[in-house]
Amino acid sequence: MLIGAVKRRRALLRSGARAGDVICITTAAEGGLGGAAAELSALERSPKNFAALMTATPGHPHLYPYPRVQTGLKLAARRLATAAIDLSDGLSTDLRHLCEESGLAAEIDAAAVPVHPMARVAEAAGWTPSALDLALRGGEDYELLFTVPAGVEIPKRLGGVLIHAIGKMRSKRSGRPMVTVVGPNRLHEELPARGWEHFRGKPR
Repeated sequence: MLIGAVKRRRALLRSGARAGDVICITTAAEGGLGGAAAELSALERSPKNFAALMTATPGHPHLYPYPRVQTGLKLAARRLATAAIDLSDGLSTDLRHLCEESGLAAEIDAAAVPVHPMARVAEAAGWTPSALDLALRGGEDYELLFTVPAGVEIPKRLGGVLIHAIGKMRSKRSGRPMVTVVGPNRLHEELPARGWEHFRGKPR
């Protein structure tokens, strides 16, 4: 459990996004999404390979995640973000949480989502059918997902990590999915929430 304080009216909530806002995520320079899920797959298959990792070591996103506290503080201090959430349950699930609280929909560009090298290794090894799927649904990346008003210059780096623009917030429309992903040939597909479910204890 974490206990802390925030300055009045400076908290970054899930509920502040507006239609047209740009969706951004953080990653380490050598990272991306899906690394934690990929390392977990490797750990489950060969626990002995990880027995010597007794202290925090870079490059192990599942065993030693690094929370983006400094980046979050800078976002709040600059008043750059309209809404924010950490990516603990997976992009598909956490983005839906932000959409629900903000009363909006979201559209993600699949080509813009940074995929962790370990997720690509997992795909090549046959542990997952798609590295992108791990990036969208894997969870436990502990990066930040936040929204920025359209037209505002988005820094390439903030708090020592990279910032990636991966989509936009949209107005909700009856009969339309809450979250869609735009893939090859500009095909729009629904992105269901298939990350971590707390009362089931596993991704859907």
